[in-house]
Amino acid sequence: MRIAPAGEGGGIVHFESEEIPMSTNDILQVRRAPAALRAEVGGEVHCPGEAGYDAARAGFNLAIDQRPAAIVVPRHPKEVAAVMRFARREGLRVAPQSTGHNMAPLGYLGDSTLLKTNAMDRVAIDAAARRARVGAGARWEDVVPAASELGLAALHGSTPDVSITGYSLGGGMGWYARKHGLAANHVTAIEVVTPDGEVRCATPERDAELFWALRGGGGNFGVVTALEFELFPVEEVYAGALFFPLERAGEVLHAWHGWTATAPEDVTSVGRILQFPPVPEVPEPMRGKSFALVEAVFLGDAEEAARLLAPLRALGPAMDTFASQPPAGIAELHMDPRDPVPYDSAHAMLGELDGAAIDALVAAAGPESGSALISVELRHAGGALSRADAGAGAVATLPGAYAFFAVGIADPALAEKTDADLDRVASALRPYEAGRYLNFVEERADAASFFPPLVSMRLEAARDTYDPDRLMHANHEIGG
Repeated sequence: MRIAPAGEGGGIVHFESEEIPMSTNDILQVRRAPAALRAEVGGEVHCPGEAGYDAARAGFNLAIDQRPAAIVVPRHPKEVAAVMRFARREGLRVAPQSTGHNMAPLGYLGDSTLLKTNAMDRVAIDAAARRARVGAGARWEDVVPAASELGLAALHGSTPDVSITGYSLGGGMGWYARKHGLAANHVTAIEVVTPDGEVRCATPERDAELFWALRGGGGNFGVVTALEFELFPVEEVYAGALFFPLERAGEVLHAWHGWTATAPEDVTSVGRILQFPPVPEVPEPMRGKSFALVEAVFLGDAEEAARLLAPLRALGPAMDTFASQPPAGIAELHMDPRDPVPYDSAHAMLGELDGAAIDALVAAAGPESGSALISVELRHAGGALSRADAGAGAVATLPGAYAFFAVGIADPALAEKTDADLDRVASALRPYEAGRYLNFVEERADAASFFPPLVSMRLEAARDTYDPDRLMHANHEIGG
């Protein structure tokens, strides 16, 4: 990753270099002529049976064995456009991907070129304009520390090595969500190569319908190669976690749930059951142990934040990590794994919960349940997540008051147990379901179910306009 100097004021940055040599000959079918594909795009190409193919096709979820017809790692938009033209001629589709989070919904890739955006990872921060401009391969760990040093914060999520582009275009619910809403609605410009091979800069003024659709519709309309988004003036947050023995899960989650009823929008928090596996990657004090947790980030005065936290601290946590810190300090607060793992998950947005809902969750995943799930969490939503601002994208808000997400190991020895545990927890909360958040749905699903009917119809119309031939292979397909 390279930090590039920012220009004056703002505006999307175009990450282009030399002209791409184009073949004047007919391109043979990719499966029998990888050299032709290399000549067409001028970049890194991997085809089945070649050295490097297996490493290039890997994603974050090791339980998913994706096998595309070819893999291309472009360096700039013109190479992306060349991939589009090649795929169209050869009857292939194009599936954009960076880190491979949320890869399971892609399904069969044997008729698709997997376009890995990792090499387009340049970052520019304009502190005066409070804007960041990033290539599609950039991750939050490439931006958050650099912005933090400038007294700025991005609307990042809980995992530093997630792609900024995938996260943002799927909505982007992070640690400041109750105060500032979804990251998608603070994207200010999008560089995208549409299926016709055109490099476009979508903004509220230019290709406005495409700009709207991309912010929630993700990879259905083209390959995003760069984003520009707002940063916020935040020099310090009060953040951390309270750890309690798992045996106290019912008491702790009830207390947290009651506490969220009056928590201000300056606070985004999580009530969670976390069972650390006995592996060397986990620090010794937590390795192989299980906890009930409350995690929170406060945007505001440390003294006021400590006062708000007092009722939960009064429960007597076994460990308390809350402290004032710069925005970069919360990057690992949620303790997500950094290395790829085999996993399966369950998710739903939930409406207002009552005490019976917390009891059902603890019975399904708590100390007496026999659950082997690594994490079962409720994220407090509402606040700015429930208000649609003027100029919002396709995902303007999230339904409900809480986001439920659970995850377990899905290697062969544990997959059946994990599936049973996930089904049990999801069933316990099903009476409270209010919808779903696209980025947390890691299975094949009807994309229309993520949006209100009128939004879904508008997205399908945008897909018909920009990708009528369905060249794009998105993880959640809009309009079939």
